[in-house]
Amino acid sequence: MRVVSGTCKGRALKAVPGNTTRPTTDKVKEAIFNMIGPYFDGGVALDLFAGSGGLGIEALSRGLEKAIFIDRDSKAIQIIRENINVCQFEGKSEVYRNDADRALKALIKREISFDYIFLDPPYKLQQLVSLMEKMDEHGLVHNGSMIVCEHSHEVELPASIGGLTQVRHERYGIIAITIFLKEQKG
Repeated sequence: MRVVSGTCKGRALKAVPGNTTRPTTDKVKEAIFNMIGPYFDGGVALDLFAGSGGLGIEALSRGLEKAIFIDRDSKAIQIIRENINVCQFEGKSEVYRNDADRALKALIKREISFDYIFLDPPYKLQQLVSLMEKMDEHGLVHNGSMIVCEHSHEVELPASIGGLTQVRHERYGIIAITIFLKEQKG
């Protein structure tokens, strides 16, 4: 696993030991960023269910100014911190050990909104729709925000969730990527 492009291109990233996390492959990561970028001029990302932090780190490498990484696994948090250090993104990163619901409540209290949100929950615990409803309802996304969902190809997400509209869906073997865009209605 490595950083595919940007300022840290080619930098090796550590994976979380064991089989509790499933890192996004370099091929899928490159496809995601070709769909949403590929490069950025600032912006803030949330990498929820961050695992090794690969998606958020890739976004920083490609020009985002800040990323918040959240995972509930202590081993994942340690690996995220190590990967951030390797890329020297300490000043652009916040890392929290928390479950998704608690993390969203804390972010809502901070009144923060994100330009890009990466959601890659465990396939067995699909909660993408309820998470996106909560994010939309509580202002974690704004007009132009994108939410990138990585999920099993067997999961079919609705065309719209609240103020979010599905704008892209691609399949890579057993993995699917679905992208939602927050658009102003009317």
